[in-house]
Amino acid sequence: MHRTRVIIADRHPIVLQGISSILAAQHDFTIVASCGDGASCIEAIRLLVPDVVLLDVAMPGISGPEILALVNGESLGTRVVFFIGLAGDRDLTRLAAEGAHAVLTKDATLDTLVGVLRQVAQGQRPLPLAPTNHEIGQQDPATEAKSLTQLTDRERQIMRLVSEGLSNKEIGRRLNTADGTIKVHLHHIFQKLDISNRTVLAALAISRNEVRAATRDVAAPGPPPRDPAGVK
Repeated sequence: MHRTRVIIADRHPIVLQGISSILAAQHDFTIVASCGDGASCIEAIRLLVPDVVLLDVAMPGISGPEILALVNGESLGTRVVFFIGLAGDRDLTRLAAEGAHAVLTKDATLDTLVGVLRQVAQGQRPLPLAPTNHEIGQQDPATEAKSLTQLTDRERQIMRLVSEGLSNKEIGRRLNTADGTIKVHLHHIFQKLDISNRTVLAALAISRNEVRAATRDVAAPGPPPRDPAGVK
């Protein structure tokens, strides 16, 4: 059985120990190194070329974004997942644009941590993701499921693609729809689900297993479908 090779890098020893214990208990992960500073992290990545690195965004010495730039610049093939204290939409957008595969906040649940790492190991980009439970965690599951049924098929497609970290323009290209129309759809989705931004939407998609069929559900390129939003 293939095991995903992981490097954990965080400036706090207790975080390194805690995550190491969590992943060691999983059958599909192997921790190949734990690093407490940026220099040792990039050295370990170059030497061991892991599948995934779980990386504190504020590493001492060489910062997380600088390590990401080095990984991308040297085409090492390692997928970077950032571990961050608090993340705003601007932070998530910037890290996604720079090539991160996911961003986890440090109040994420253990199941979310393991689930996101597995998605990234499979090549997915569950970005933007900041599962703080501030907006979705307190919602009753039955109410949440009911609200999801209000979405049209197209809206569910867009929800899934948002959870992969695609921009409005990229989603529009995938669905043969103008990016302005995607914006209108997102506005309707936010209203139906009573949420305020795409970060929460992505976290909701992942928590409800809405990500899995994203690629399968997107139609092959062809003539643009008639759009229920009525925006060209």
